[in-house]
Amino acid sequence: MYKNLAATLVAAFSFSFSLCAAAAAANPAPSSPAHPAAPKPPAAPVKAAWIYMSPITDAGWTRQHETARQQVQKQLGASVKTSYVANVPEGPDAERVLRDLVQQGNQIIFTTSFGYMEPAMKVARDFPQVKFEVLTGYRQAANVATANARYYEGRYLSGIAAARMSKSHLIGYVAGFPIPEVLQGINAFTLGARSVNPQAQVRVIWLNEWFNPARERDAAMLLMDQGADVLAFHTGSTAIPVAVQERGKYVVAYHSDMRQFAPTAQIMAVTHHWGDYETGRIRALQSGQWRSQNVWHGVRQGAIRVGDFGRQVPDAVRKEVLARQADIAAGRLHPFTGPVHDQSGKLVVPAGKTLTDAQLLKMDWLAQGVQSAPIKQ
Repeated sequence: MYKNLAATLVAAFSFSFSLCAAAAAANPAPSSPAHPAAPKPPAAPVKAAWIYMSPITDAGWTRQHETARQQVQKQLGASVKTSYVANVPEGPDAERVLRDLVQQGNQIIFTTSFGYMEPAMKVARDFPQVKFEVLTGYRQAANVATANARYYEGRYLSGIAAARMSKSHLIGYVAGFPIPEVLQGINAFTLGARSVNPQAQVRVIWLNEWFNPARERDAAMLLMDQGADVLAFHTGSTAIPVAVQERGKYVVAYHSDMRQFAPTAQIMAVTHHWGDYETGRIRALQSGQWRSQNVWHGVRQGAIRVGDFGRQVPDAVRKEVLARQADIAAGRLHPFTGPVHDQSGKLVVPAGKTLTDAQLLKMDWLAQGVQSAPIKQ
């Protein structure tokens, strides 16, 4: 009996063990790796550099680009490492600096002046792995993109304010070089002024350089001596607002709000905003989506804004300017819709027609109401 019982128990135990073994085989326990997988290391930050044609001042062209660089660093944080080189002359020295920035490992370089275009194109050919963003240029390559702003939109609006505030009907304008971008601005400013005061005249002094505070000041003083009571400018420093403040006249600030330099002289400012564009371009590089392109942004995209009115500007003038800004943003107003005549009285834009972008980019004439030597063809 005990022998039979023992045999029965052994058989039962064997059967139970077989069932457990089968269940274990069907549902194996998760195995623990001998060495846990290491966490994926964070991607190295993108190295991005900016090159500036002047020192970084408290306001002006270069200040706006430096503000944009700081915006990029703030928004992208540790995923980007930014640097800059300031006060780089356009020409051979720019090429040297660009090559040095490439050697430092920068993957994308923003050049912030028209005169950097040719040096950037030359360096880009030698370093196809590096991306170049040529701001205010027009030539592209597989690794060279261009971007510009429709400054003329803000110029038209500021011309309205200048004409409303002028008592002499003579407005002074200090300009850098007679390239299409600057001609667009002068002409749009004049058209805006004459849209509210057909007697308005805009007298231009050409400097043939972008940044020379002493010469900018001298030109401003000369224009005011000649009777201009409102000044505008397309140069890079704050010298003109300072001079206008000293003389008790009015000024339209450019690039930046300059009320800290002309607290009672500034009637308004046309400001430029590059940060959103540059942040987007670095994000495109990080995601592998960067492609060469050519963009021209304006009021509608937030690249150009007017505002920062002085306290002396009547509410009616502020509202008028801001209403016209809204019209431009909505596409209801284009500064270069005809009829538009040139200095000689020739009709260059017929009534009901609007200049195309291609025509704007080749502009080589000055509008009726501009007092300046004719532009050489």
